[in-house]
Amino acid sequence: MGKSLAYKIIENNLLRGEVVPGQEVAVRVNQTLTQDSTGTMVYLQLLAMDPKEIKTDLSVAYIDHNMLQAGFENADDHEFIKSVAARYGIVYSKPGGGICHQVQLERFAKPGAILIGSDSHTPTCGGLGSLAIGAGGLDVAVGMAKGLYFLTVPKVCKVNLIGKPAPFLNGKDIILKVLQARSVKGGIGFILEYGGEALKYLSVTDRATICNMGAELGATTSIFPSDENTLVYLTKQNRAQDYTPMSADEDAMYDETLTIDLSRVYPMVAKPHSPDNVVEVSEVVGIKVDQVAIGSCTNSSYSDMMKVASILKGKQVHPDVSLVISPGSANILRLLSENGALTTMINAGARILESGCGPCIGMGQAPKSGAVSLRSFNRNFKGRSGTADAQVYLASPETCAYSAITGVISDPSKLTEDLSVIEPITYGTIESYFVYPDPLKLHCDAIMGPNIHPFPLAKKVEGPLTKTVLLKVPNNITTDDIVPSHARLLPYRSNIPYLAKHCFTTVTESFHDDAKRMDGGFIVAGENYGQGSSREHAALVPLYLGVRAVIAKNFARIHRANLINTGILPLSFKNPLDYDAIDQDDVLVLDDVARSIQEDRAIQIKNTTKNTVFEVSFNGSDREKEVLLGGGYLNYVMALDLGDKHD
Repeated sequence: MGKSLAYKIIENNLLRGEVVPGQEVAVRVNQTLTQDSTGTMVYLQLLAMDPKEIKTDLSVAYIDHNMLQAGFENADDHEFIKSVAARYGIVYSKPGGGICHQVQLERFAKPGAILIGSDSHTPTCGGLGSLAIGAGGLDVAVGMAKGLYFLTVPKVCKVNLIGKPAPFLNGKDIILKVLQARSVKGGIGFILEYGGEALKYLSVTDRATICNMGAELGATTSIFPSDENTLVYLTKQNRAQDYTPMSADEDAMYDETLTIDLSRVYPMVAKPHSPDNVVEVSEVVGIKVDQVAIGSCTNSSYSDMMKVASILKGKQVHPDVSLVISPGSANILRLLSENGALTTMINAGARILESGCGPCIGMGQAPKSGAVSLRSFNRNFKGRSGTADAQVYLASPETCAYSAITGVISDPSKLTEDLSVIEPITYGTIESYFVYPDPLKLHCDAIMGPNIHPFPLAKKVEGPLTKTVLLKVPNNITTDDIVPSHARLLPYRSNIPYLAKHCFTTVTESFHDDAKRMDGGFIVAGENYGQGSSREHAALVPLYLGVRAVIAKNFARIHRANLINTGILPLSFKNPLDYDAIDQDDVLVLDDVARSIQEDRAIQIKNTTKNTVFEVSFNGSDREKEVLLGGGYLNYVMALDLGDKHD
């Protein structure tokens, strides 16, 4: 029986365990990446372990999220990250160098490598055959310190691409079609592995767009084979030596298969407020647009930028529209400047932002009240743009650029412009934004500003837990709901006590005060709790406020791992209907928790307010049990010399 590409890569890097769906394995980590929104916590945790050297082939610390210098906080965080990078021999990418996923794709990602990153869109690099996985910050810190990552082996779904796409079709339209078919929960527990006759039509950057938004399906990661198109891309990046052909066996077996006929995919759009609220653009044509934003790690490639320039050439942005464009890397911005595309954009009336995440994470360019904002980004959660009542739509750069001209959502299939892109012989490189390891600075001191606070540590699970339900929330609660992410709060990513004041403010203004008054408690949730970003702040902040357990119907993968790593119990209802019988302020008693977890028994919970009993379970590996019961992953790692076991 043949093997999938994903399983081949896992087996090539296997340190312990068997590659069987549902089983936990340890794999060698070849590369890591961090960004500054999550990076301060990663490097505080790395400092706590203080390894003599990092165990990866390459680790890169990017500054691409918190780049608005409205105060000292962001600048201090950047200096801290830079100093820790120097201490441990990590490549540091300065502000302006580009978005981590785009730059990693251009400069460092390799076919067959395992990359973990403290950002949920790390799977972008699956576009050139990396097994790239978003992870919590502590997992990434351990990856650097110990060289390994624990992974519950996912099932593999083959996405079979057939048919020839129309010239106006973008990778964004394809992944929106997949989201329409499977929903934001449709990838949970799976790797999406793309194949089929239509692969030849998809560039590496289109593939990267598709892999990037696999995160919106809840997938562990997404991956394309490394083929002739991969070689073309790496050659143009002056990295032909990094090419390795890799693909699934012809007789590979898959757990599920989804077939998409690209000849029948038309321009798509995700309506507010979820990436899977997808329809064809033709169904929403004519909706007035106030703002258009093009870029982000999803659609900021050279090809995307050149197609936008072709649409804007000789045109003018509609008087009622603000168009902002953020190229994905300094190198792409340089190319646009040299070939005249940047001039075309400016002449049309576009505002050019620096190469960074910017509006995608609410760091600037918040729309006006009640605005319609059309974005080539990956998420449109309510309030993520920085404006609570904005209506955010997601679409391809082609749809965005055309709509910016017309002033209403418009169908790019009606365009007459030639959108074919003549790629340069070489993309060239810019080294000015990288600070490479200096042997003379190894083991230097970390520089910590006054905004950087220690992270909280969990207590061991002992005896019965009696606490109040602090909050009951519905399905699909995002990490943005748990800890809002916008320009006012992002500078405080290294200050857990400050962030705690804003915990769950998208749901209720009283959570912080309630948690303090009750000395912590429990959260009750529906399905897919913790979807969205990889940020472990969504676990660390509740931990700081005394949350001991989250009882949910089910959890998003990365957030579940973050809860375990921080020492918060992620417990699942044995009977999902029990969710309906619990209310906020109910007092729950969890009996014999530690022993029940150790022995894989259901945990009895008494609702003393309603005089009822229900059961929950913890479904995890033996290692995860040890981590939880021992008070979190950092305590576990410090107690065990895992690194020596695979040297």
